Amino acid sequence: MNIVVLDGYTLNPGDLSWDDLRALGECAIYDNTPNEDVVRVAAEADVVLTNKVLVTREALEQLPALRFVSVLATGYNIVDVAACRERGIPVSNVPTYGTQSVAQMVFAHLLEFTQHVAHHAQTVRDGRWSRSTSFCYWDYPLIELEGLTMGIFGFGRIGRQVAVLAKASGMKVLAYDAYVRECDDDNVCFVDIDTLFSQSDVVTLHSPLTPETQGLVSARLLGMMKPTAFLINTSRGPVINEHDLYEALKAGTITGAGLDVLEVEPPALDNPLYTLDNCHITPHISWATRSARARLLQTTLDNIKAFAAGKPQNVVN
Repeated sequence: MNIVVLDGYTLNPGDLSWDDLRALGECAIYDNTPNEDVVRVAAEADVVLTNKVLVTREALEQLPALRFVSVLATGYNIVDVAACRERGIPVSNVPTYGTQSVAQMVFAHLLEFTQHVAHHAQTVRDGRWSRSTSFCYWDYPLIELEGLTMGIFGFGRIGRQVAVLAKASGMKVLAYDAYVRECDDDNVCFVDIDTLFSQSDVVTLHSPLTPETQGLVSARLLGMMKPTAFLINTSRGPVINEHDLYEALKAGTITGAGLDVLEVEPPALDNPLYTLDNCHITPHISWATRSARARLLQTTLDNIKAFAAGKPQNVVN
């Protein structure tokens, strides 16, 4: 097999090994490939691996040797799966690698809002504690999680793991999912979307990006939230209408938002959310623990081996 990795750097910036991939055939690994160069670098590829580089219908028409596409992620909207299906090219993804890591990031954002660790640690470095006349101080209300309500929008694998962590913290759990209506945990209460947003102290988003969810979290739902509530998004940026979120945060409609994803990535330097102290943004890294990336690479290897054996797995088209 001739294998081309279009953008391998985010998966493996140097702390993992490509040796097992190279053992599967001739292999060319690019840290990143501009979209306009896909045809050139993958001209002779049987197998293409991509994370965020587009594999469009136009490109596919110029890649006659291509037989398999493996996405180095769960989301696969960067590949024209319909065009691949027409060509008989299976497209596989990696559906389960980041469950623990993404759920962990939800609580990283939440705990930053409730404890303000980074802020207070910086004031100590600045000498404020050394100059203090008291043995302690705090600049923001410190919030205990026990007894608060976690609202989980999207109750797939990650949403379920967030529920586990929330319950371990003594939180009540509400859930909404368009396709899942119940689970085997009596401590999770399924509600409609309006109830989820209006009754939760924290709303965390774990929905795929679909025509139905794009821009769903807009002024209407934000306006239903408690003024003390937090919104966390580790799913897909366009699920939130960023203009409406900016207005809600600026007006104090909600207390804060923790975002690991944005509508456009990388974002523009003048994104107005940057100006808000109550909006914490991380650069789409909830998936990127070494453990998660190692699982991602291993499942990708398994996807390629399964394809080579004539039994492709994790096929999305």
